[in-house]
Amino acid sequence: MFIYDRVIKEPEKYSFAIENLGPCTVATPVKNGVFVADEDEVVFSSQVKNLRRLISSKYFPAFQKAGAREKIFHDPSWSRAAIVTCGGLCPGLNDVIKGLVKVLWCDYGVRHIFGIRYGYQGLAPKYRHEPMILTPEVVDNIHEDGGTILGSSRGNQDVAEMTDTLLRMNINILFCIGGDGTLKGARDIAVEAQKRKHPLSVIGIPKTIDNDLAFVEKTFGYETAVYKTFDIITCAHNEAEGAYNGISIVKLMGRDSGFIAAAATLANSVADFCLVPEVDFELEGEHGLFKAVERCLEKNHHAVLVVAEGAGQKFFADHSKHKDASGNVLHKDIGLHLKEELGRHLKAKKCEHSIKYFDPSYIIRSVAAQGTDAIFCHLLAEHAVHAAMAGKTNCLIGHWNNFFTHVPISLATIERRKIYPGEALWKGVLSTTRQNDYFAI
Repeated sequence: MFIYDRVIKEPEKYSFAIENLGPCTVATPVKNGVFVADEDEVVFSSQVKNLRRLISSKYFPAFQKAGAREKIFHDPSWSRAAIVTCGGLCPGLNDVIKGLVKVLWCDYGVRHIFGIRYGYQGLAPKYRHEPMILTPEVVDNIHEDGGTILGSSRGNQDVAEMTDTLLRMNINILFCIGGDGTLKGARDIAVEAQKRKHPLSVIGIPKTIDNDLAFVEKTFGYETAVYKTFDIITCAHNEAEGAYNGISIVKLMGRDSGFIAAAATLANSVADFCLVPEVDFELEGEHGLFKAVERCLEKNHHAVLVVAEGAGQKFFADHSKHKDASGNVLHKDIGLHLKEELGRHLKAKKCEHSIKYFDPSYIIRSVAAQGTDAIFCHLLAEHAVHAAMAGKTNCLIGHWNNFFTHVPISLATIERRKIYPGEALWKGVLSTTRQNDYFAI
């Protein structure tokens, strides 16, 4: 069952409550701001029929609205902030870092900002990574480059050691930019700091290029990633058309969720097939992929397949045995597998063909954020600083119903957000590719 359906049916099982370090008694230095209160909330469901069902419930799911508060918890004059980037690269990392530094420095007057080097390794003494001193001058042009000036790494370190480091440095604000594993590490640091009665605000800025974080409608980098696929899919289409029975296979990011592959297929509607982890498919048989490609070639004499990296993992015997440092399952290369097996199938059929394989994942991950995605990065950073200065902790900045929100980390990491086959996105994919016609469904 779709997770949002479960929230509507059993709202009491999902906590939207935000943790606070204590009462806010310090007047904010933010000038001419539009202030919000903790009582300002963003309703979880935007559909009237669901609202009617929830009104009678004791538990009404709603997000605390993000934004500047008139009174804050941390005294900016004594505050020391740290920023860490973890996991794989993603467009917009430098934009978020720049946004955090600019708002801390210019809006709140925080003068001690540290960049933690190479992810959570930078909080473990054994790696001896010296922190970077961040100022507006240091970050002035970093948005022009992809990647992260702080470096990154996968996997968590010992929570007690990381907390020790933060206490030694007198850090009272920590921004963790990363995905599911990073956010769980941030949660553990927040809990450990509370056990030690250290008033540490731990705020997450969700970084998942796959756009698969629960209770967050959009994450930064996703829009740029989809934009960057356009030229790649166009080239793949040109290659396919340039040969008799030409086939191009484009593998895109999407470990557990196929949002990038689906959106890219809609954004550049030359693809004939879109394969995602959420929708099962077979290779052999009358309704299998190989026969579907044959039908496409008979009609058009070329075919373009867009496949998410997590699709079709069932075709590998040991697909779930190996994991990376962050605990994510290391997927086998479905793109190469399809190239080899489809080629073998067509050769056995004595069907003339030419297959080209494209894997642009690392090119897409490492570019700078563009357009509205870069704007989104700054707004996420701005709201993260407001949350931290107001003493929020163990939460992240989300985006819901066109509002920025505070989301408990435990809620956002409860499970992966996935494509719902009945939603408009997937229906649009089926409409533009007509792949169900080729699958003879």
